[in-house]
Amino acid sequence: MSARHTRPFPTREIHHAIDIDAPPAAVWAVLADTAAYGEWNPFIPRLEGDWRVGAKLSALVATPGGGRPRTFEQTVLAVQPGRELRWIVRVLVPGLLDGVHSFGLQPLPAGGTRFTQVERFRGLLVRLLRRQIDKTQLGMEQMNGALKRRVEGR
Repeated sequence: MSARHTRPFPTREIHHAIDIDAPPAAVWAVLADTAAYGEWNPFIPRLEGDWRVGAKLSALVATPGGGRPRTFEQTVLAVQPGRELRWIVRVLVPGLLDGVHSFGLQPLPAGGTRFTQVERFRGLLVRLLRRQIDKTQLGMEQMNGALKRRVEGR
């Protein structure tokens, strides 16, 4: 009897971190005020839904580099106020393209916050969508810079 060999789905992880001169509670307060995203957030100008595990979120994502913004439906996987928000988005069916996205907040010794966005992509379309994933990385960088300006400007 021979063992079945299955190849794992392609994966890719992107991330961006920025240090913000404010405590995690202040950063979280800006992140949790999703009604104001259109005022400052160039990457996710709209995020709607309840921040509770199992809830559905709807995000309008404006990826840099042209193209029209797209709406994605996510399922919340983790919520730890002041520490983490994590969700998963699936394109059509599991395994085609799944993305687990997280916002992480880590207190810094000097009193600030390291804010990190991470997205782990997995699925058959990962290699095909390489350029789009690169643009998502740029969107994270733009959002993180805008978040820093918003929080520090308060």
